[in-house]
Amino acid sequence: MTLDLEGVLVPEIWIAVAEKTGIPELRLTTRDIPDYDVLMRGRLKILAQHNLGIKDIQEVIGTLSPLPGGKEFLDELRAITQVIILSDTFEEFAQPLMKQLGWPTLLCHRLEITEGKVTNYKLRISDQKKEAVNALRAMNYFVISAGDSFNDTAMLGAANVGFLFRAPKAIQQQFPQFEAAEEYKELLQKIREQLNR
Repeated sequence: MTLDLEGVLVPEIWIAVAEKTGIPELRLTTRDIPDYDVLMRGRLKILAQHNLGIKDIQEVIGTLSPLPGGKEFLDELRAITQVIILSDTFEEFAQPLMKQLGWPTLLCHRLEITEGKVTNYKLRISDQKKEAVNALRAMNYFVISAGDSFNDTAMLGAANVGFLFRAPKAIQQQFPQFEAAEEYKELLQKIREQLNR
């Protein structure tokens, strides 16, 4: 099982930073801008313009908690199958949230930080969510994936079965091949049905 992180288990980190700093442009996510590089270059430019550093972002992240029911859903899911979280977040952001979720396996990217400022980002590999699923499938794993955004659709398509979770209607309409779920209980039921086939 592979899961997206933000919007599925925890709040969108950049939206929280936007609210805390009062910078509305930081609210944009892959739901709004599907091209991740365009999105991240825009974020880095905004951080530089407003003189925001890694500590400012980490301070906001430290105030976040998993989405209501997210940890319980993950705990129940981990009791019935192996779970890998595939995220476009960064190691430098994720640690406080991973601690609250009971340290699940997370594969994500890294930031480049110079004198406390975020200067660049390093992708592990291009299209890492899809490539991770492809690698698992190459090892003969049956992979179920769930995510909420444009940047999850390649992962969902590479999986044996993909589900959209709390995805905006526009994404659901654009990708009707993926069943959609709105509640953890509903998603868990769909996953159980696939595992019991």
